[in-house]
Amino acid sequence: MKQRKKVSSQKGLLNIHLLFILVTFAEILGTILLASVLAWLSRYLFDRVIEVPTLILLLFFSVTIGLAASVVVNMLLLKPVVKLGRAMQKVADGDFTIQLSTKSRVREICAIYDSFNLMTRELQATETLQTDFVSNVSHEFKTPINAIEGYATLLQGTGADIQQRTYIERILLNTQRLSALVGNILLLSKVSNHAIPGNITTYRLDEQIRQSLVLLEPAWSTKDTEFDADMDELLWTGPESLMHHVWSNLIANAIKFGPQGGLVSITLHRQAAQIVFTIADAGPGVPEIEQQRIFHKFYQLDSSHKEEGNGLGLALCAQILDVCGGAISVNNGTNGGCVFTVTLPANAEA
Repeated sequence: MKQRKKVSSQKGLLNIHLLFILVTFAEILGTILLASVLAWLSRYLFDRVIEVPTLILLLFFSVTIGLAASVVVNMLLLKPVVKLGRAMQKVADGDFTIQLSTKSRVREICAIYDSFNLMTRELQATETLQTDFVSNVSHEFKTPINAIEGYATLLQGTGADIQQRTYIERILLNTQRLSALVGNILLLSKVSNHAIPGNITTYRLDEQIRQSLVLLEPAWSTKDTEFDADMDELLWTGPESLMHHVWSNLIANAIKFGPQGGLVSITLHRQAAQIVFTIADAGPGVPEIEQQRIFHKFYQLDSSHKEEGNGLGLALCAQILDVCGGAISVNNGTNGGCVFTVTLPANAEA
């Protein structure tokens, strides 16, 4: 029934092949007609015959009719295609709410627009279903994970032997990793759907980054990591709790992938209308082909999963910065390692 209704709604529309045939015939007939009218005017209105070479006459009228035909084709075909191209770019950027309408009388254009609108509706429904599923399942996971972690913690205080304590420590370690994964999935889901409450405050970015460094002291002291920080005092207005995830993740990655006793360089400066933060490590760097993929969900350079992580940290950073109007990129350093660059819009207070 739906298919019949769709076909019937396109009755009376032009076929694109028929349109080009009509435009071609219109150009030929128009050229002949205008040439005949000009010849009649010159003969009967002015009592004289204007001698114009046939080739020049045909060229003049062909160009005139061609321009008129190009305007018609532009109105009927090119403008709808350009409009469709812009809408497809928005879909590629993750906007599934866009719907298109057209006054075109070309059947293929109308069919493409109908298919595009159907595609975006289905994508939006799928995204909503996926988001709800992830959110609900993550919430359901948190309760049993917390229970397992709590009971395992209680078992540590009992008179367990060495082997049992080893098993308990492994249970705790894996439940903590699983709990962190669920927390990141929930946070990423909320940020992606702008469901995070807008706790916007004005605070010093350089102090927040220093606090993140202090909280990660156990990690960098174990690896004897050194820091070279050059940060200006900058006030910024934005979601303070969300930005803490960005700095903590980037600093933790620099420590984790850097060598023992390596150096991590951090800069924070204002450049015109932007605040620019960079963090450079002395690790192995990121292959150029992977530099865009590392911001995808669950993507990890270490396919063997020997390193801790779940592939959500950088995806979460990118999503948070996108919500804040900022951006993140990565490049390899000239002397090895990689450099992450974060840009934020500078506020009037900065």
